[in-house]
Amino acid sequence: MAGFAEIGMLNFISLGWLVFCWFGYAKFAHYRAKRSASLSSVLHVHRINWMRRMLKREIRVGDAALLANIERNVNFFASSCVLIIAGLLTALTATDKISAMLSTVSFVEGDSLTELEFKIAVLVVIFIYAYFTFTWSMRQFGFASVLVGAAPMPDDNSVTPGDRRSMALYSAKVIDQASHSYNNGLRAFYFSMAALSWFVSEWVFMGTAALITAVLYSREFRSSSLKALKQAENVGDKIFTDDKELYRQ
Repeated sequence: MAGFAEIGMLNFISLGWLVFCWFGYAKFAHYRAKRSASLSSVLHVHRINWMRRMLKREIRVGDAALLANIERNVNFFASSCVLIIAGLLTALTATDKISAMLSTVSFVEGDSLTELEFKIAVLVVIFIYAYFTFTWSMRQFGFASVLVGAAPMPDDNSVTPGDRRSMALYSAKVIDQASHSYNNGLRAFYFSMAALSWFVSEWVFMGTAALITAVLYSREFRSSSLKALKQAENVGDKIFTDDKELYRQ
């Protein structure tokens, strides 16, 4: 109990604010994406179009290469998480040296060793979460690669139109879920940047967490990339169309 008292109530409030910004925004983004255009809702339509057209191609090397390229990006972040976690665990064994180093920085508030250990432990938890999220995303992209390999050829008369439609829709769904996991991992990286400001001060940390939430919202719902994705094939007019109806368009 003495350790909790030494950490201080403000640090626990700061941690609660981080959790609120992070997971509160994730819930909000999921809710908002069902009612207005977002990167996830627009890309969902593009993924269905991709899989639908993939089924009409005899040569699918390009499709497999695209999936492999995305999976390499996810693998990079997953590997980075392992290195970061190793570094943070090493830092936990040298908090006295880190405290002495931070005390030489004029704008950094001094922390006790218990507070410093608590903040580093929070960072470890964030990157463990990111690691599991990225590795799950990698597995799902692997599932998508299997579906691309199993996709029927255009001249295969043993496959019904309904089977082709379900292959396109659910292949796009698997890629969609893999991308959501990738996005969740990226959010962990974003909010870990906010956690770094925690070593400066609790108030700076809470302000940075709020700022990062605003940046995420701007990029997902107000970015120029979103506008371009909506205009491509007028996808912005189709994002709330039923998947099966969208496939027939």
